[in-house]
Amino acid sequence: MPALSDIRACVFDAYGTLFDVQAAVAPHRDRLGDRAAAFSALWRRKHVSYTWLRSLMQRHADFWQVTQDALDYALDTFDLDDDGLRKDLLDAYRHLDAYPDAAPTLRTLRAHGLTTAILSNGAPGMLADAVDHSGLGDLLDAVLSVESVGVFKPDPRVYQLAVDRLGVPRERIAFQTANAWDAAGAAAFGLRVVWINRFDQLPERLPGTPDVEVASLAALPKVLGLSST
Repeated sequence: MPALSDIRACVFDAYGTLFDVQAAVAPHRDRLGDRAAAFSALWRRKHVSYTWLRSLMQRHADFWQVTQDALDYALDTFDLDDDGLRKDLLDAYRHLDAYPDAAPTLRTLRAHGLTTAILSNGAPGMLADAVDHSGLGDLLDAVLSVESVGVFKPDPRVYQLAVDRLGVPRERIAFQTANAWDAAGAAAFGLRVVWINRFDQLPERLPGTPDVEVASLAALPKVLGLSST
């Protein structure tokens, strides 16, 4: 039996859910050596934490600025004074590869008449570059950025953006994210949440419990009771 029913729209987080954030560092592992994994993890950790801290401080900057600030912190931490590497890493982040399960899943959802959209912290230009590079544009009805409300997830105003822009009640929107904190935030808001636990995380001790936990996007059609196409 499907875990979710009466869903009209499927909304996806972008970074870590549709787009592989590790793909920014992967082409430059030879330049980072055995520090590459730790460097990538620190960049990602600061990336996310700066969004929360800026929201709490009420000092919003778009995600492109946050991306650069987090990268600079990582470069300083690893004592890497290399403008060429910085430029290459930033360019790679704007042109991330999609996970292999992204396009087939979106294609199946569209074939069954569901609305598909991205709801992301990403700045509009960043998202446009990622969508274009990954070839997912024709499989999405909307790409929604937090810049419309000027605050980052998990602020409820971000999730409300999906309701308002898509014209679908929150209880009929399935929200997919690989980030445990984002899953908690969306569930606390009232979206139906499918946690794509790609990274084998533990659940957060926060308000809001995802409806379903799966290991990849490929499981989503079954969760929604859809036949594969």
